[in-house]
Amino acid sequence: MAAERDLVENSLGALTDDAVLGGRLALRQPARGHRVGHDAILLAAATAAKAGEVAVDLGAGVGAAGLALAVRVPGLSVRLIEIDGELAALAADNAARNGLASRVSAHALDVVGPAEAFAAAGLGSASADRVLMNPPFHDAAREQASPDARRTLAYVAPPGALGAWVKTAARLLRAGGTLTLIHRADALSEVFDALTRDFGAIAVQPVHSKAGMPAIRILVRAVKNGRAPLALVPALILNGDDGRPTAAAEAVLRTGTTLPLSELG
Repeated sequence: MAAERDLVENSLGALTDDAVLGGRLALRQPARGHRVGHDAILLAAATAAKAGEVAVDLGAGVGAAGLALAVRVPGLSVRLIEIDGELAALAADNAARNGLASRVSAHALDVVGPAEAFAAAGLGSASADRVLMNPPFHDAAREQASPDARRTLAYVAPPGALGAWVKTAARLLRAGGTLTLIHRADALSEVFDALTRDFGAIAVQPVHSKAGMPAIRILVRAVKNGRAPLALVPALILNGDDGRPTAAAEAVLRTGTTLPLSELG
């Protein structure tokens, strides 16, 4: 393990040790480029899961969302999917450092890659109960490219990317399984379009930086082959007028409180 850790450090550059969820989860991540933020923790908090189930985190990076979910739900098996092999190795290391290696594994796979590659990793069709994802969601035509290739890969989506990610989620999920995702609030119609073919029972929670301001994110839960009507749950407000985190945001980000979408099953 020490040799593997040294290899990860040398290839990714300087790493930092960071505590999230009030110190219940320790993450090593590159000091530069894409860094773990609120989105990953909000995604985990919005994802329903039970002991004995299998959850797949698509585009896992260093594993933040999937590991946060595993910390919250003892007995849950989590598969972390990350296209960057070096980040996937770091995600596996993070799982081990948090005592989760027995039920969390990391796989260097392209989310939109062939089904055969997933099957070879033990992730065949209808093999998952839950899928969660924080896909790249900035428009490549409008977003200025970052000199950091990893940051660009994590943030900027080529045309059709969301639909391709949702298609992979649909393949992995059993009938009645749930997909939870986080995306830009102004892309709500694009999210609905991507979900239309295989998902229903869609529920949405807006996330606002401050009360009275437009939503900046949407958290969406959808059920494979679900038929229940659309539901809109109360919004999460991240900051008060004084700029300090609200009590609701602190509860989610620091103490691991779940969000309403996770209570829908």
